[in-house]
Amino acid sequence: MSVKQLSIIGTRGIPASHGGFETFAERLALYLVQRGWHVTVYCQGATDQIETMEDIWRGVHRIVIPVSRSGALGTMEFDWKSVKDVVRQRPALVLTLGYNTAAFCTYLRWNGITNLINMDGLEWRREKWKFHERIWLWINERIGCWTGNHLIADHPAIAAHLATRVKRSKITTIPYGADAVGDVARDPLKALGLEGMRYGIVIARPEPENSVLEIVTAFSRRVRNAKLVVLGKYDSNSNAYHRQVLAAASDEVLFPGAIYDQAFLRALRRHAEFYLHGHRVGGTNPSLVEALGAGNAVIAHDNVFNRWVAGPGARFFAFEAECDIHISALLGDPDTARAMSQASTQRFEGAFRWRSVLAQYEALLDRHLNDSARVPTSVSEALDKPERVRNLAPKAQHNEATDDPINARSLRELEEEK
Repeated sequence: MSVKQLSIIGTRGIPASHGGFETFAERLALYLVQRGWHVTVYCQGATDQIETMEDIWRGVHRIVIPVSRSGALGTMEFDWKSVKDVVRQRPALVLTLGYNTAAFCTYLRWNGITNLINMDGLEWRREKWKFHERIWLWINERIGCWTGNHLIADHPAIAAHLATRVKRSKITTIPYGADAVGDVARDPLKALGLEGMRYGIVIARPEPENSVLEIVTAFSRRVRNAKLVVLGKYDSNSNAYHRQVLAAASDEVLFPGAIYDQAFLRALRRHAEFYLHGHRVGGTNPSLVEALGAGNAVIAHDNVFNRWVAGPGARFFAFEAECDIHISALLGDPDTARAMSQASTQRFEGAFRWRSVLAQYEALLDRHLNDSARVPTSVSEALDKPERVRNLAPKAQHNEATDDPINARSLRELEEEK
């Protein structure tokens, strides 16, 4: 029987344990397998792994590639080895998640392999990168635009930005997804002393571009009779920004560290009265989408990315004092908090349910799947390579110029073009 084939590259692999792209790769792969696709996901192995290994995980074909380095160099090594193996395997279709090593995708183009690239956010604008790293990312964004057969943007502003590089017909906008958070017991909150308490949450990497310092300072301006729970790994010994954030916090701000337990996170989100989101750069942020799915009232940094995702029912701040005003208004008026929560749920249901997002991806992949490239195979036949098959039993682990529309054009104009 003819089977639709897809290989997914660009993530560390599945099961998800690292970030948004890994979660998305897992959700899409499982969804497509249930729909009759043969899906291969490339996974980064450990530095002590000697040879490439393959297995089946919940119906998904995993190819686990060893690397000899750690860190960014190890990621680049893994990406290059993945691309070479894709060319050897010659799947009907490839989905590349991210453009950080898009230069390697030229090898796919030269070999006539159809490659769709999810272009992620504007990575080269992030303050955390050094100058030479930003240049590398900027160049690879350009290369990804040229070498990808089709580009996927997760936000209309990202699509408009990409349209300054390629024709708009080469771009499809599909947002990130999340699951709705239903009724969840409050029991996990006891560990943080939050039972019976009003509280808000911040879930973000502690970096300047995520406005964590501004948020913590705004919340700490006055007594709130509520708590602010700030998740993330803070190192006051070696990071000056982390020290600033911790020093600015009042006694009502809690820093429980990074929390990876999903049941704990769901409970924390579901019972939060509000979610504070300070991200300034990027497209559709997974944490913001998850806050909408939990029905949290949202107070977000005022930019084109957050306004589209959170919708008109959220409140937005451009500076610390404005954030303070919104927090006070929300905590002081239950009707306002309730209306904002309902608006978050409506926005989520209308745009960010996984079932809708994954269906959009399948429709796009189908359009680009060359019927003649579909091969008669089955998952078992695809894994008929005993020298590479192992029972891995993996464990889940914990300035552009002014022609850039993100700088020069309004959200309304972007929405009208969507």
